[in-house]
Amino acid sequence: MIEHQPAAGWVAVEDFLSDVVVRPDSALKRAVAAAAEAGMPPIEVTANAGKLLKLLVQLSGARRVLEIGTLAGFSTIWMARGLPEDGRLVTCEYLPKHAQVARANLNDAGLGHKVDIRVGAALETLRELEAEGAEPFDFVFIDADKENNPQYLDWAIRLGRPGTTVVMDNVVWEGAVLDPTLDPVNAPGIISALQMMGEDPRLDGTVIQTVGSKGWDGFALAVVR
Repeated sequence: MIEHQPAAGWVAVEDFLSDVVVRPDSALKRAVAAAAEAGMPPIEVTANAGKLLKLLVQLSGARRVLEIGTLAGFSTIWMARGLPEDGRLVTCEYLPKHAQVARANLNDAGLGHKVDIRVGAALETLRELEAEGAEPFDFVFIDADKENNPQYLDWAIRLGRPGTTVVMDNVVWEGAVLDPTLDPVNAPGIISALQMMGEDPRLDGTVIQTVGSKGWDGFALAVVR
């Protein structure tokens, strides 16, 4: 039996896997650096998770992707790279400053033509997309304010179609799903979204726990029935 490794071991393994298998290129590294230079919080997905998103987009055959929570566009770059050349990604970002950094990063990565950054409250943007009669999305990534996770999940279904893949990040939240008092602001929304994923007949999902540089967390993966 392998003994439990401390957090430092988790991060070392993550770095090893990123360097040996994932191998993020200069555009991705510049995107992370640009976010830091702009004073943005270092809460983007890891390179390993970003590569997983890219592969999931490819495996699902997605041509249209919806992202809720852009930040500096690190995850956006990964997913846009998984799209075919005529694919399209719509990403929702609340803060204009973050959207500006993301746009520069996407252009630097040569992907600006694939991505539409919508600035403003995501719930308003999602209503606008519905009003526009947007073509259904094939893949949805949710990584924004956790309080609205249940609403975001419902919108993923409404703006998707049977077979749409949905990924929701940060669903373990350092164990706060077991003890919401650890984070009474964010934990209730995470828990409600997970309960919805398990109970809503429109979804079929699971959750994977993760450990590493982002601490103890996990992501939910579901498909719209």
